[in-house]
Amino acid sequence: MKPPPAPVASPSPPAVAGLRVLLIDDGAHRADLLRDELVRQGHEVVGVIEQATLIHDCVLRLQPDIVIVDAESPTRDTLEHLATLSAKMPRPVVIFAEDEDRAPMRRAIQAGVSAYVVAGLQSQRLAPVLHVAIARFEQDLALREELSKAQAQLASRKLVDKAKGILMREQGLSEDLAYQRLRKLAMDRGEALAQVAQRVIDAHDLLRG
Repeated sequence: MKPPPAPVASPSPPAVAGLRVLLIDDGAHRADLLRDELVRQGHEVVGVIEQATLIHDCVLRLQPDIVIVDAESPTRDTLEHLATLSAKMPRPVVIFAEDEDRAPMRRAIQAGVSAYVVAGLQSQRLAPVLHVAIARFEQDLALREELSKAQAQLASRKLVDKAKGILMREQGLSEDLAYQRLRKLAMDRGEALAQVAQRVIDAHDLLRG
């Protein structure tokens, strides 16, 4: 019998270096240690803040690649501002916390935090944590974009269907001919089909008004 093949080692994740980092000291007061370790690993700490109200403005002004929060337990104020950041200017966010309670962890994930690390800050864990946070952020962002695209397509389809219905009723066209009419108008005007459909709907509503 042939010996079983040797297991193939999984490739190590690529090192994450050269990141622009915004640090938020949310009550743990270890920002200096974290900043020194980040610099040692080749990153640039572009700012250190202690007030959650400054998060949005600092991200807008400093354009960090990633945001790191160091906390005993993240405050609701900080999580609320991180949720706003996730909605308006999404960035990978990592929280290092001491509190093992699941409630703040769940709130952090709901706020868009990419990685939530409990049990202290250890230098050897920093690079893998950043790598995982960025990978998860990129995956979540791709899913958001897919959802947004699907919603836009659904909205466009609804507009086209409504415009077709108007043409069918007002001009006695079949569904296929109504669609062809919309397509021709779109091609002649150099506009998207949904834009032409919206024009048809607006004109119909105006005449009815």
